[in-house]
Amino acid sequence: MTEKQKTIDKPVKLSGIGLHTGKQINLTLKPAPVNSGIVFVRTDIENMPPVPADIDNVYSTARGTNLSQNGVCVNTVEHVLAALSGLGIDNITIELNGPEVPIMDGSARPFVDSILSAGIKEQNQERKYYEIKSNVVYSSNNGEHEILAMPADDFKVTVLIDYNSSVLGPQHAVLEHITDFKDHFSVCRTFVFIDEIEGLLQSGLIKGGDLSNAILISDRQVTDEELDHLAKLFNKPKTDVNRQGIINNEKLKCHNEPARHKLIDIIGDLALVGMPIKGHIIAKKPGHTLNVEFAKKIRQLIKTDLKNGIPYYNIHAPAVVDVKGIMQLLPHRPPFLLVDKIIEMTDTYIVGLKNVTMNEDFFKGHFPGNPIMPGVLIIEAMAQTGGVLALKTVPDPENYETYFLKIDSVRFKKAVVPGDTLVFKLELIEPIRRGIVHMKGTAYVGNKLTTEADMMAIIQRVKTQK
Repeated sequence: MTEKQKTIDKPVKLSGIGLHTGKQINLTLKPAPVNSGIVFVRTDIENMPPVPADIDNVYSTARGTNLSQNGVCVNTVEHVLAALSGLGIDNITIELNGPEVPIMDGSARPFVDSILSAGIKEQNQERKYYEIKSNVVYSSNNGEHEILAMPADDFKVTVLIDYNSSVLGPQHAVLEHITDFKDHFSVCRTFVFIDEIEGLLQSGLIKGGDLSNAILISDRQVTDEELDHLAKLFNKPKTDVNRQGIINNEKLKCHNEPARHKLIDIIGDLALVGMPIKGHIIAKKPGHTLNVEFAKKIRQLIKTDLKNGIPYYNIHAPAVVDVKGIMQLLPHRPPFLLVDKIIEMTDTYIVGLKNVTMNEDFFKGHFPGNPIMPGVLIIEAMAQTGGVLALKTVPDPENYETYFLKIDSVRFKKAVVPGDTLVFKLELIEPIRRGIVHMKGTAYVGNKLTTEADMMAIIQRVKTQK
């Protein structure tokens, strides 16, 4: 069953202070059509210029993730993006009348609540995932900061942090499934160490920061003079707070709230990749710069795969159509049934698989001393894969059969030998009309193209015997 894209059902508004600018910001989330993605719109600028939530638009990661396109900026986007990812929203327009997403309480929860109040609407378009095919690593500072992505059936995140803090200590957090985000992660707030504050203010940051939107941490005893100085810096009245540890006069949401917030940031930053990910993300002492550089690496892998059109075979994923289902659709039987299972299928393309073993009957007579799968059988296997897609378009496929009409532009690029796993991708060149099926077929072993061809066939009803 394919998963559909999602947007929100109706517009919803939020207002709050920008963490770094200190400005009051009004933000409106609006529904958007399929395949439009997440787009920020600056309503305070003439012609309301859009800034897509795209990793290529990141211009700064100074204590937040900041976007810019054509000189128009939208800053501190990570929390609202995390909320959207956590709730599976693919398409949305985010209007705001200033340069920064409001910090709210320092967590993603206010955005989650607003999205839920607006309602989530399923759209009539398939949701596409990028599946991590092999380990992807990005590290900095001689490995002190590192992110690893590993193949997995779903999206999972593990975060480990250690700031040599006697208050926090080493922490870790694990998101087993994205459905856990709303209740167990979205409430976790951003944090800062008290010794960082003056430097951040001198850099023009955290002008809107206070104890209502961040966890303030100190590993040492803070004096009254320091608290007076901070109150003046923020132009706010001095409040009675703890002198050491968690300065805020409240408990943490959970014992590892800082680690969980770092996990929120990762989810928000990875939303800039442009499509949801299936893989296990493991991050050691992450930050926005590390997250963004890692996201750029993932984006490049996506671009390469899209350019090459290489289908991905996940050995752990269940079959969309297993061999029994294939035999219910096709008249072929062993040894001439050349497709083991269907691993992906949409309205316009299908991906099938064949494990090539030394036990194949054709190896007995086809170069037995140097076994190579006959090219004509690779073409036949591609056609059988395409036949499954074609027959899925009729209500009673058991009463239809497929027949070749034409094969063009056949090329054999690489020999297929025992031990190879052949992955076939058949794409409709044009919609099926009057039973005519016109497809582009490609076959791969790993990421190597072995065979390609343009094929035309017809599906016809066969007369049933009385």
